[in-house]
Amino acid sequence: MGRAKEIIVKVIPAKIANEFVKKHHYSGKVAATGLICFGAFLDNKIIGVAQWGRPINKYLHLHLIENTKWNDFLELNRLVCIDDTPKNTESRFISICLLLIKRNAPQVKWVMSFADATQCGDGTIYRASGFVLTNINDSKQLYELPNGDTLHLMGLQGGQHGALRKKMLQSGYGNAKKYMIEVLKGKPLVGKQLKYIYLIDKTCKITVPILPFSKIDEMGAGMYKGEKVSLQSRKETCAGVLNKSSLASSQEMAVTPTSALKTDEKQTKYGISA
Repeated sequence: MGRAKEIIVKVIPAKIANEFVKKHHYSGKVAATGLICFGAFLDNKIIGVAQWGRPINKYLHLHLIENTKWNDFLELNRLVCIDDTPKNTESRFISICLLLIKRNAPQVKWVMSFADATQCGDGTIYRASGFVLTNINDSKQLYELPNGDTLHLMGLQGGQHGALRKKMLQSGYGNAKKYMIEVLKGKPLVGKQLKYIYLIDKTCKITVPILPFSKIDEMGAGMYKGEKVSLQSRKETCAGVLNKSSLASSQEMAVTPTSALKTDEKQTKYGISA
């Protein structure tokens, strides 16, 4: 695992997390629905950020787990690490986050995340961290602009990106996709989006089929940054990624104790907002 063992994970203020995400995440944008922000540190320097929060539309996901409630789950809204990090950093970071959530936010019973193969990959780090695969869809939200930048349709749909939407409306457009193509000259990035679920509470029951990882190749979803990758190359990558058995010891995982991760006024200084 190398220096990945030395990584320290702790809750950080939302302001610090947002600045890091804007600078290093491929979208350049923070998640408006974020609730908990974790930072990964090495040599006292922040090397990664994970923002956990509500999905944009919880109604689309409540059915995934039997009898789940609004506050029972979180989505990994943003995960980003700088390029020059030790091998296995991302999967170790995720696993420590899960441990901290389990310890300090017992109301959270499961989490979910998406892997966008057009920008990152098909979810190697999630598979290595014990997530299960529940869905593979065509990615229809990301576009490449003429200058090489990428822009998500969400960037034209208000919220924290209100300035872009305002400009779109002032141009007489009410449809984000049409504005993206006709005005911004964006071209859709072809690829897949994969949905992963992790059960913190192992008594929870997933109500949708769990897909075998072999389905990724069957559907042509094996990608890394928009490029097709083979099953063998992913196996070689996974072989070097931290496996769950090495995550059992909290002492080894360099966990920094945190206050209870519950949404009350005292938590705002730890990057948690209501």
